Amino acid sequence: MDNIEAYLDANRLRNQDDLFELLRMASVSTDSQYQADVQRAGQWVADQFRSLGFMTEIVETKGHPIVYAETPPVQGAPIVLVYGHYDVQPPDPLDEWVTPPFEPTIRDGNVYARGATDDKGQMLTHIKSAQAWMETEGSLPLQIKYVIEGEEECGSSNLDPFLQQYEDRLEADIAVISDTSQFAKGQPAITYGLKGIVYFELYLEGPKQDLHSGTFGGAVSNPVNALTQMLGKLVDKNGRIQIPGFYEDVVELEQREREQFAALPFSEDEFKSKLGIEDVHGEQGYTTLERRWARPTCDLNGIWGGYQGEGAKTVLPARAGAKFSCRLVPNQDPDKVRDSIQKMLEELLPPGLKMEVIHHHGAPGVVVSLDSPYMSAAAEAIGKGFGTKPVFIREGGSIPVVTAFRELLGIDTLLLGWGLDDDNTHGPNEKFSLDDYYRGTKASAHLWQEISKIIRG
Repeated sequence: MDNIEAYLDANRLRNQDDLFELLRMASVSTDSQYQADVQRAGQWVADQFRSLGFMTEIVETKGHPIVYAETPPVQGAPIVLVYGHYDVQPPDPLDEWVTPPFEPTIRDGNVYARGATDDKGQMLTHIKSAQAWMETEGSLPLQIKYVIEGEEECGSSNLDPFLQQYEDRLEADIAVISDTSQFAKGQPAITYGLKGIVYFELYLEGPKQDLHSGTFGGAVSNPVNALTQMLGKLVDKNGRIQIPGFYEDVVELEQREREQFAALPFSEDEFKSKLGIEDVHGEQGYTTLERRWARPTCDLNGIWGGYQGEGAKTVLPARAGAKFSCRLVPNQDPDKVRDSIQKMLEELLPPGLKMEVIHHHGAPGVVVSLDSPYMSAAAEAIGKGFGTKPVFIREGGSIPVVTAFRELLGIDTLLLGWGLDDDNTHGPNEKFSLDDYYRGTKASAHLWQEISKIIRG
């Protein structure tokens, strides 16, 4: 690996220039005015693969294209599926950016641009590591199949159909995604668990129009009163969720996981200070990290109804609504939770009101075994790339493609995050450490070597 590391050292600025070129493309997938830039970014990624001699295909979908590429097979070696995305979030609000979002700018060792960490910078490390292998060794020690999509930031609606259509070609032993974060600056991490999700919109409708609260109050059901009362019964004051059967399938944390979390360099005081809060709160009997990473939650995401203008208006509102979601942990069934919530809301609905519940996306939680040989290979590679061993963490977020890989392709995923949790993902002044871009590329190069040593099961 010495010659590969030497190559990466010598080509550090070249790889940085390539990243900047990609970052200049405003590939905002959710806004049609950026259509040309999205197409251009996808073509740029495909050209990267073609320049390395990889079999490359731009797969047209009903939305934005998926770039598929693969390296030659290697007899007896595992096959890796790398997933990433070349699309980005809208840059708004523009007036909060210090420098323009699509003009990559270096400050304090970071590159500032939309997509820097989510996911162009992290995704590109797995292309540049393959380039290092090809230009020094002439080949890779295993086969890599790349799926780089252009719709992750707008729902990935065409990804599952692609996975189903290409199922035979996508046969692999393990998937690799870098679209998460390190535990802290200088402390890389492997994310081995993700929460699932169920998401709802709830609408209540009472009288045909807003009413005078003095004249009609107490005679008809108030949709805002009812909404707050119904939603207030979802979680008790101790953070315990009251949805019937909610905890039946929850997998409790193993003792070794609790010990690993407790050993992490986490400061609750720093956590509170960073968030600007006086104290933490959540389900009793669990630490802050355990609640964030491995316990199910239920949260209101938005609520509205009634008069919102200046001053007083004594109105009994005709309508009210809310958005809320539950984050799920492994073994919880999103459909089962959804049905239980629907039934609970129906039973809580006061007379005289009509209710509409809209069910949005759902996905189960995922945990990858810490005893997997691929976990060990990744830990070894990250240690060589970053100069320090990674810690093993879970994340409270959901990445539906991880579930899709397990359910449709039958493979687990290594979540290897090179970013930091203060990279302003989706917000103004998104950034990515250029040192971590380099270290991530180096770790990726070692990853192909370490995984190639595993004997296929």
